[in-house]
Amino acid sequence: MTVVRTPLVVGNWKMNGAFETNRALIEALLAALAQQSLPEIGVCPPFPYLPQIAALLAETPIGWGAQTVSEHRAGAYTGQVSAPMLRDLGCRYVIVGHSERRQYCGETDAQVAAQTMAGLDSGLVPIVCVGESAEQEASGQTLAVIDRQLAPLLLTLAGVADEGASVVIAYEPVWAIGTGKTPTPEGVQAVHAHIRQRLVAAGLVQTRILYGGSVKGSNAAILFALPDVDGGLIGGAALDAQDFSTICTAAMMHAV
Repeated sequence: MTVVRTPLVVGNWKMNGAFETNRALIEALLAALAQQSLPEIGVCPPFPYLPQIAALLAETPIGWGAQTVSEHRAGAYTGQVSAPMLRDLGCRYVIVGHSERRQYCGETDAQVAAQTMAGLDSGLVPIVCVGESAEQEASGQTLAVIDRQLAPLLLTLAGVADEGASVVIAYEPVWAIGTGKTPTPEGVQAVHAHIRQRLVAAGLVQTRILYGGSVKGSNAAILFALPDVDGGLIGGAALDAQDFSTICTAAMMHAV
């Protein structure tokens, strides 16, 4: 049976943005993508700008989402934002487990799995980030680290394959994020193939796997041509309309 996986490109704006620059970026992006056959596209701005982005992207093919979510639905969790709140804002996506959240906020693999389920329960598409540090990569621990990060998630998703199809995995080697460095295409494919094996073994045959880590217009076509890469989670290049539109076009060229 042939499995069709729709290419997905999501821009993670991180802690960047202002009302005027957001408007200019979205308008330029929509102009650059006009009249094109598009993959599935999303942008994830900081929380304060979600209503603005929702208004700018209404009636367009581009979706929007958040950069993290609480594992709790409601309660005394000051500063946290729940999945039902994100759905109220029209979010489609939510990024969970980004390396910066793991590093700076101490998020654990178990918390990431809980956040993923919170997102699924509210009808969101969780984009679950995994990846190794420079030290772990240098010592040959890449696959072991990814297996450890995936284990609670796959256990949580056991028996809910239909929901699991709505989960997206993003492989982001920490040492490549924002550094301009990327693994070789062979290295990217090897890790994606390993993740694919783990997903298939868990019954998650439709789950998409994105690559993130210094993806830009100049290397996107090479990365997206790899058989187990289904698109990208884009950082810095998502803040440049021309670069991001080039990346989106590259993803569509290599639809499975």
